[in-house]
Amino acid sequence: MFCPKCGTKMILKRVKSDKEKQVVWYCPNCGYTVEAGREKMVLQAGGSREKGAALQVMDSEVANLRTMPTVEIECPKCGNDRAYWWLVQTRSGDEPPTIFYRCTKCGYTWRQYS
Repeated sequence: MFCPKCGTKMILKRVKSDKEKQVVWYCPNCGYTVEAGREKMVLQAGGSREKGAALQVMDSEVANLRTMPTVEIECPKCGNDRAYWWLVQTRSGDEPPTIFYRCTKCGYTWRQYS
C-alpha cells in the first residue's frame, strides 16, 4: 500500500488505542495512518514482539481455502503425498523466503528453508 499524500510505501504498525492494540498502515515519511482492516502484521526481522506471542503465518480464513497451490511432497506425519504450499519472507530481505507446507490429508504444517 502506498501513502495517498506523498506516495511512500506504507508499513504495518501496531498502535495502542483506548482499549486494545490496533494494526494500522503507517507512512514513515509523512506520518499518515489508516486502519489496516483485515490485514495481518508480519513482524520484520529485528522488530519487537510481545514475549510468548506466536507468529501467525496464515490466518484461519486462508487456511480453510482449498484454492492454494499443491505440490507432490511426503508429509512427515502421515505419509500423504500431497501438500499445499506458500512462501513467507521470515528473515531479512536479502535471504531466500521460507516455504511452508500443509498436508492435504491431516493438516500438519511444516517448513523448509531455501
